[in-house]
Amino acid sequence: MRLQHLKQQTLANSEVRAEYYQLENEFAFIDQLLSMRAQAGLTQEQLAKRMHTQKSNISRLERGNFNPSWTTLLKYAHACGFELNLMPQKMS
Repeated sequence: MRLQHLKQQTLANSEVRAEYYQLENEFAFIDQLLSMRAQAGLTQEQLAKRMHTQKSNISRLERGNFNPSWTTLLKYAHACGFELNLMPQKMS
C-alpha cells in the first residue's frame, strides 16, 4: 500500500483528519528541521557534537517528543548553517 493511499484512507476518518490538521504546523516544523540537517549533510550524531549535546536529544527533537527552547532551536539551525527567524502571520 502506498503512503499517499494510506494517508487518504486515514484522513477519511473525521476525528483523525481534525487532529492531523491541528498538528499540521508541528509536522511542517519538524520537516523543516530534518531538511536543514539533510542540506547540511549531517547525521544526528554529527549535529549533536556540534551542539554539544547527545544524539538522543536530537532524535527526540526531530520526532517532536521534546519541547525545545528558542535557544535550542537557534543552536540547531546554526549548527546546520542556517539562521532561524519567525515571520508572524495573521490568523484567518
